[in-house]
Amino acid sequence: ELERLERLLQLPRLHKYGVRGPHKVPVLQTNNGPGLTGLMTIATHMVKQAKKDQLLGSTAEEKAVVQQWLEYRVTRVDRGSTKEDMRAILKDLNLHLEDKVYLAGNSFTLADILIYYGLHHIMVDLTVQEKEKYLNVSRWFNHIQHYPGVRQHLSHIVFIKNRLYSSAH
Repeated sequence: ELERLERLLQLPRLHKYGVRGPHKVPVLQTNNGPGLTGLMTIATHMVKQAKKDQLLGSTAEEKAVVQQWLEYRVTRVDRGSTKEDMRAILKDLNLHLEDKVYLAGNSFTLADILIYYGLHHIMVDLTVQEKEKYLNVSRWFNHIQHYPGVRQHLSHIVFIKNRLYSSAH
């Protein structure tokens, strides 16, 4: 996931990654220090290194919202293990995305990228009916997967755009 982000940000492949502990917390080995620990810490560091700070939000409020969604990724999405957890996460996101294009409002941010990566394995397994049930998540997810450079080697997920039956008759 961090390597995908590195490619998306067009950073040179200089980083060495590892994992630590039973929860497989990502670790970034740096040349001049003890290293960085945690997906959000490393991802934020990479965004700043790439000089793409707009991905962290432009206003103070947007920056806080981006951080909120990054925390949500670590505390809810990554720790969700049951079908029930996944339904709750999709329900939360569906409600939040009701009137938004992106998670933090009107701008594409690091939150969109990392929540997309975190949800990909869930979205792959959803039935057509489940995708329709979480229509706002499906719309957002489909939009993000078509954002240049985001999907990379992840499988493309198909969302049916037309209803099989129309109510016109």
